[in-house]
Amino acid sequence: MSALWQIFALILREQRVSMSRGALFGVIVLGMGAALLGLSGWFITAAAAAGLAGVGAMFDVFRPSAMVRFLALGRASARYGERVLTHDATLRALQSLRVSVLRGVMAARYDRLIRLRGAQALNRLTLDVDTLDGVSLRLVLPVLAGLCAQLIAFAALWWLVGLPIALWIFLGFSLGAGLVFWATLRKTASLSRRTQAASHAFRARFIDLIRARRDLAAYGQMTAQVDLTLKAESRRLALRRHQDRVERLSGAAIQIIAAVVSAGTLWLGITLAQSGTIGPPLAALAFFTTLALAETIVPMRRAAGDIGGMMEAARRMLPDIAPTPVSLAPVSPAPVSDAPVNTDDAPCEGALLLQSVTVHRAGTSDILLNAVSLTVKAGETVALTGPSGIGKSTLLLAIAALHPIAQGRIFLGETSVLDCAEDRLRGSVALLPQRSAVMSGSVRDALHLGAAQCDDTALWQVLEAVQLAATMRARHGLDTRIGARGDGLSGGEARRLTLARAMLRHPNVLLLDEPTEGLDDPTALMVLQGVREFLPSAALLIAAHRRVEIECADRVLTLD
Repeated sequence: MSALWQIFALILREQRVSMSRGALFGVIVLGMGAALLGLSGWFITAAAAAGLAGVGAMFDVFRPSAMVRFLALGRASARYGERVLTHDATLRALQSLRVSVLRGVMAARYDRLIRLRGAQALNRLTLDVDTLDGVSLRLVLPVLAGLCAQLIAFAALWWLVGLPIALWIFLGFSLGAGLVFWATLRKTASLSRRTQAASHAFRARFIDLIRARRDLAAYGQMTAQVDLTLKAESRRLALRRHQDRVERLSGAAIQIIAAVVSAGTLWLGITLAQSGTIGPPLAALAFFTTLALAETIVPMRRAAGDIGGMMEAARRMLPDIAPTPVSLAPVSPAPVSDAPVNTDDAPCEGALLLQSVTVHRAGTSDILLNAVSLTVKAGETVALTGPSGIGKSTLLLAIAALHPIAQGRIFLGETSVLDCAEDRLRGSVALLPQRSAVMSGSVRDALHLGAAQCDDTALWQVLEAVQLAATMRARHGLDTRIGARGDGLSGGEARRLTLARAMLRHPNVLLLDEPTEGLDDPTALMVLQGVREFLPSAALLIAAHRRVEIECADRVLTLD
């Protein structure tokens, strides 16, 4: 529950005005509804009593009838304003929530970002945001408005009718609604979580069915995947029906509470009227006000049914919207020098130097690489070799300041990478990771992601260097269309395109993780030679898995 309140506190902090206006109009609607029905009951009963007493001609019908009309028209207007303002508050809350999630994700560390890929992560984020849109509209605003209306009605009825009736109405509705809310929450909390999990499973399987349709057809698994998708949907619908059944039972319980409280109010009113404590018009006012106040607890049915899913969504989403943004720079020991470093003026250029660098495995305290020292000079190519999983890719990430360093220093020239301004570091060091994204668009768009200001001549030069120019000329040149996730390109073509994108930055240090994956040996050799010709003075550090990559290096460092 604490995560849910933290989410609401974030929404309230950023949309305080919209939320306050929505809550105010909600209270006005409920208050006017109770006043309208109560005044109508009093007016009818008082007019009848005056007629029976023979003083009907002296009874003032104009002011009560005017108040009835005012409350009726005012309630309709207030209801319209309440709908507009509460939905405005909800849309603004969603805006704040989405922006906060985006900020949190963009400020996350690299190891966190690389886990936010694929259909499941995307579905979780979007579905959680959609689930939390009810925090204000279906939970907080209706409950607060109903509570405020009950308190106002309690004070008014205590003043007009008396404490016994006012206390009965307030305690009956409050305790009854609280009991129904608690009982419904016990049943729907786990049910909501299971329903959301089933929704995630269905979405993920359906997206996999669409995205991998060619592979599924090739291996004869299309029917099996369709069956899995339909089973996930059937499970989701079954859980949703169960949840709806619980919500309907809670709705019936709320109606029973309203009937019991109204009947009790009627009995108390008749009893007090017979004893002469109050008049029949005030007893009628209390009864009809009770009927109107039943509207204040009706939203509890929907709130109790949805709060379990909201709590689970808030718990999952809260780390993504941490109030303190996480820096991209990893946590490492302080620089050797005690003098303050001006990161804006740090040159971030020169030879790459590693001094006794120790890194841990991501998310653990296990040492992955211990006391690695290395120097890569300008124009030099060094290959990192070793068994798979030894930490070659992690070391490249650490050099690019995308993985924390447990001990040691990494320098560019005489400047630690931790002292480099972000823009200068990214301009000086370029990384081609194992998994590089190719977004939908044209070849020109894909290359401009690395260097937006390059003209077509420069783009063709880098395509020549990676042996892609002839392939693209045979299609539609730089306007060749690329589908989502590189659809339309072979694995080797996509790899070379992302390599060309990194080369366009003309970095001082180029970090390559399996740069020739998917290429035959002759093409791989020409690509590596093209990289060196395109970047003659760059320091190249390659996580090498193939013999051709090792043979092109000036030196080889074996990690063990």
